[in-house]
Amino acid sequence: MSEMVEVVIDSIRVSLMSQNRMVILREVDAERYLPIWIGIYEADAITLALQEVEVARPLTWDLLKNVINILGARVIRVEVVALRDDTYYGNIVVEVNERTINIDSRPSDALALAARTHVPILVARMVMDSAGVTPEEDMQEDEGQLPAKPEASLNDEGEGRLSIFEDFLDQLDLGKSDPTDEDDEKPDEEK
Repeated sequence: MSEMVEVVIDSIRVSLMSQNRMVILREVDAERYLPIWIGIYEADAITLALQEVEVARPLTWDLLKNVINILGARVIRVEVVALRDDTYYGNIVVEVNERTINIDSRPSDALALAARTHVPILVARMVMDSAGVTPEEDMQEDEGQLPAKPEASLNDEGEGRLSIFEDFLDQLDLGKSDPTDEDDEKPDEEK
């Protein structure tokens, strides 16, 4: 297990452009994150479990948890074990009759189950090293690409685009904005 890194579910994010979902896993005791695109239903299932929302009927992941428990087994941990061709591979580790069983799974399903069973989530170090993101490094890379002075990046085209907002603001009729103006305090019939 030394080749594995423990993570927790940090958040579920929604793309504003496409409404796709992403689960963000955060390395325990570190500021490194692993983003994984997941389906809408899996994102909702993880969110419901994290928020401990009770549903009227069991979702697929609740059913899986119930079946595992009824069969006398228990989930020990879930894992993200590989990343091949932009596809993540997951694993659910279950113990039954003193035997450990590895069940192939999509990471999103494994994470939805982990959120319900409160078991550790592990990511292969190789996956974390290749796809993990460290915010400080990313910010330093971005800062290296910024111009020295923000004003230097504002060209004629940029000024033209901003002038649209100036025109809009000039056309707004905001009325009298001075709160001390006596006419504003009188009822309409007295004006």
